[in-house]
Amino acid sequence: MNVPIRRLATVVLVMMLALMAATTYYQYFRAGELNTDGRNVRTIYREYGVFRGPIVVGGTSVAVSDPVDDPFKYLRSYSKGSLYAPVTGFYSVTFGRTQIEDSEDDVLNGSADELWMQRVKQSLTGQQQQGSSVELTIDPKAQAAAAKGLGDQRGAVVAIEPSTGKILALYSSPSFDPNLLAAHDTKKVNENYQKLLNASGSPLTNRAIAGDTYPPGSTFKLVTSAAALENGDYSPDTQIDAPNELPYPNSSKALQNYGGEVCSPTGKMSLEAALEMSCNTAFAQLGLDLGDDALVSQAKKFGFDTDLSVPMTVTQSHVPPTDDKAQTMRTAIGQGDVTATPMQIAMISATIANGGREMQPYLVQTVRDPDLKVVSEAEPQELRESVSTSTARQLTDMMIGVVQSGTGTPAQIPGVEVAGKTGTAENAAGQAPHAWFTGFAPADDPKVAVAVIVEHGGSATSEATGGTVAAPIAKAVIQAVLGG
Repeated sequence: MNVPIRRLATVVLVMMLALMAATTYYQYFRAGELNTDGRNVRTIYREYGVFRGPIVVGGTSVAVSDPVDDPFKYLRSYSKGSLYAPVTGFYSVTFGRTQIEDSEDDVLNGSADELWMQRVKQSLTGQQQQGSSVELTIDPKAQAAAAKGLGDQRGAVVAIEPSTGKILALYSSPSFDPNLLAAHDTKKVNENYQKLLNASGSPLTNRAIAGDTYPPGSTFKLVTSAAALENGDYSPDTQIDAPNELPYPNSSKALQNYGGEVCSPTGKMSLEAALEMSCNTAFAQLGLDLGDDALVSQAKKFGFDTDLSVPMTVTQSHVPPTDDKAQTMRTAIGQGDVTATPMQIAMISATIANGGREMQPYLVQTVRDPDLKVVSEAEPQELRESVSTSTARQLTDMMIGVVQSGTGTPAQIPGVEVAGKTGTAENAAGQAPHAWFTGFAPADDPKVAVAVIVEHGGSATSEATGGTVAAPIAKAVIQAVLGG
């Protein structure tokens, strides 16, 4: 073999080796990266070309995949889209996934580890990969009552079954129609998305579990009361200071009661009475007496400053520690730097209703494969003991008083004993306060715990209180669950 031929053979061999190395590099070492690259059209077609399992509420599919004659093969569609959007989220070729569509994606598209046998069966029989159905814990009547109660007002509702942690309602207002983002016309979907981003009230924000957290206002007095009762030196009958106003330490300013009201002509009242009328000065002084550490510790026992998923990630609620006594006063009444999600406030009521045991909230009850065989079934899981059984019982009795003769009377239901707590939370300067209500029923055998927030008092604006605005919504949701 002459020299030119040998040189040519060497060059060809080197090129073949380089080609083999490059092919191995891209097909093996970078396969995952390339498959997930948003510019990889084949990956997009493959992902959206799989039959996606339905999302089911109360035995009815509220999100399904319909076959269509385009490269994506299936179109996701949502019945009663805006009602369930805070739960289902959306599944979009253009903007990806949110809420249950995202957190349960591997189950819905059939790629979850627990579905491997199903994939083997589909492969052997030549069937296309299919996803599994996800059955939720949502009570359709409770969800509808939450949506109707909020109407056009901004806010959120969360309802939980205290003994299990099942989420019975999870609604955020304003909501949106996921069908606007599920279409395969990318130009139209982009237009719809921009409209939603620019819409008043941020409808894409899930106020129930995420987005901006809220000052909990007087609903936090349940935490302060729990800290006092757990302390051992207090009972519902214990007389506590309740001045007309309480000066802030090292300040010329003083804390006032709502509307400048007088809680007690004697300057003293029982802890139970203070909760019934939601006396700010009494609870602020109680917070000073207990100390910041006790308030923060009890809040953490209820789940503040703790990660949580339901399975969507819930924004943490916060009670930051402080050495500032003025801030401790504000913390004790749920103001200042204290922030909470409606989910967290619902969990407080659910925990009290469940004898002090806090259960893991969850949305997914059952997963079924395409043959409707059960793949997984949720089991109630206890997170922690937040308060003792005796403290929970005392708090329940105090909350019953709030609804029977205190600030929460609009939550009364004939024939049903309701336990509750109102909240009217100051927020941004110049803005009307947020209206809160949280509670549970029946008080002696709790089936549902609920939290409602109406931002800036809703249609009542500056005249709003938690009792007048939020309590009637909570009442309607409770009645929907109880069948009343």
